Amino acid sequence: MSNPILWFPSRQRIQAANISAFMRQVSEDSTIEISDYDSLYRWSIKQPESFWNSVWDFSGLVAETRGECTVENIDSFAKVRWFPHARLNFAENLLRYRGSEKAILFCREDGLQSSLSYQQLYQQVSRLVLAFRDMGVVSGDRVAGYLPNIPEAVIAMLAATSIGAIWSSCSPEFGAEALVDRFGQIKPKVLLCVDYYLYNGRQYKTADCVKALLSAVPDIEHVITVRHEDKECVSKPNGDWFHVLVERYSPDLIRFEQFPFDHPLYILYSSGTTGVPKCIVHGAGGTLIQHYKEHQLIADVHPGDRLFYFTTCGWMMWNWLVSGLASGATLVLYDGCPVYPKKSVLIDLIDRFGIDIFGVSAGFIDSLRKANLDYSQTHALTTLKTILSTGSPLLPENFDYIYQKLKSDVCLSSISGGTDIVSCFVAGPPVVPVRRGEIQCCGLGMSVDVFDEQGVSIGDEKGELVCTQPFPSMPVAFWNDAKREKYHAAYFSRFDNVWCHGDFAEITDKGGVIIYGRSDSVLNPGGVRIGSAEIYRQTGQIAEILDSVVIAQEWAGDVRIILFVRLSIGSELNEALIDRINRQIRENASPRHQPAKIIQVADIPYTKSGKLVESAVRNIVHGRKVENISTLVNPESLQNFENIAELNS
Repeated sequence: MSNPILWFPSRQRIQAANISAFMRQVSEDSTIEISDYDSLYRWSIKQPESFWNSVWDFSGLVAETRGECTVENIDSFAKVRWFPHARLNFAENLLRYRGSEKAILFCREDGLQSSLSYQQLYQQVSRLVLAFRDMGVVSGDRVAGYLPNIPEAVIAMLAATSIGAIWSSCSPEFGAEALVDRFGQIKPKVLLCVDYYLYNGRQYKTADCVKALLSAVPDIEHVITVRHEDKECVSKPNGDWFHVLVERYSPDLIRFEQFPFDHPLYILYSSGTTGVPKCIVHGAGGTLIQHYKEHQLIADVHPGDRLFYFTTCGWMMWNWLVSGLASGATLVLYDGCPVYPKKSVLIDLIDRFGIDIFGVSAGFIDSLRKANLDYSQTHALTTLKTILSTGSPLLPENFDYIYQKLKSDVCLSSISGGTDIVSCFVAGPPVVPVRRGEIQCCGLGMSVDVFDEQGVSIGDEKGELVCTQPFPSMPVAFWNDAKREKYHAAYFSRFDNVWCHGDFAEITDKGGVIIYGRSDSVLNPGGVRIGSAEIYRQTGQIAEILDSVVIAQEWAGDVRIILFVRLSIGSELNEALIDRINRQIRENASPRHQPAKIIQVADIPYTKSGKLVESAVRNIVHGRKVENISTLVNPESLQNFENIAELNS
């Protein structure tokens, strides 16, 4: 039975949507009749060359040349090349607007605000480009940012990519070990950092981490520090303050270097919870055309729209967010804690800045629901047309919360993809209804399917989320992986010539998608595959449970489900509560979902990008080493899972 529809787009919303104009354009330019999203999606998969050419045309992608060929070797993930003769510059597309309209609105948790028009942004980038050139930065060099989500991070990225340098960033809460594990592999020529950052009302100095990085990575030739305090620069003797450096140069026209479509643009990093992080290299053209598609056709970004996503520079959603400049959006950047100085701080931004498209993690929405916060009566939210959610599966109850306690007339688009593709496989355009607990549809041009363990498409059942056809935003390489062995092992070792994404998912009979968690966290007691999100959905309805993590413990030649819970202050895991938890899971999921043990813990581990780390808990329980714990925001929490006597019986 299908999940109920919670929101249906109005006729006016459909007519005004970019994707409707795109469908009209496709129908006019071809003999294909495109009447709705389903027919558009089918065409985008059957005719990928025509589809991606149409995206290029519709977006007005800026390039020196497109070339005659759209794609070579479309049938081979290993050999495919998109727009092999194209020449373009990523930053030129993001700086295509030059007017007085706002490009960036910035707010910090302590109340600091600033803004940049598109013209001012261009001028600031032009100054830093000249500085980089004087430093000897050339195409292929790496420029690294150890920065919060501040305008200087956007400026530095655009300056680097204007030249053809490769941008890579980490947020400043990363410790020295995590920094060295990442930047030590890519050996940047230039490092941009801050002297300290703010979070939850506290200042955190970065000097020690910067010094440790410089000691471990002598390849860093220049350090540029964004100043918070007026004191000496904590860097090499040739270090500069950002504001002093750019003021040495006068604004000028930027000479945008033109590069191949697959020229390296970004280096992003895997979570690193099972070893040293993989350095994932994304190409300029693939990232650009994919983001044009997702911003304009899926998120429905129009010029002048105010686009917000709560993110750090260490999460791929930052890279996704800044591409909104290419569509003429005003980026709303927030630096700080999402619930400080009050829990409504992010919701307040919607009215304060007139945000049209508001993005947060599923965990943030869940925290609002658990706190029973009702903003429908306290906030106008008149500009808000779309809410985006990602990072983990959005529970059905959180769909209810949005429509009951935030805004009833809003497109709630749960989206899912990842660092590996710096974009989405599944998403939600404003012309498709929102069903409770479901992602609306598969993304255009993304041939998404669900396979069983034998590699057979299984339709309306749970299995491995795969993509059966190449797409432009695939990584162009892994760093230091000349033979592409790590690349192949990451995505293609499971099924031949099919991208296996590592999500446990289901495509419903209505074309919606449900993500049940990561495949490596799937529970398999008695050979029955259970997604961890199915259990979290039930624990999330128990008022005493603030958080939970579930793993499969190897036991008696099989596995058994172990549920760890963090309880609210004053709550006790007594027999009555255990019985209530088991009954909730048994009656609303199935008896097979019921855990063999429920154990109370004081804290649960998360990565710095806010993702629950089931694999680390599983390793601790089985006495295995947890690699690279510096990726965790609370590594001390792992001690809660060591030597638990209850797990021995």
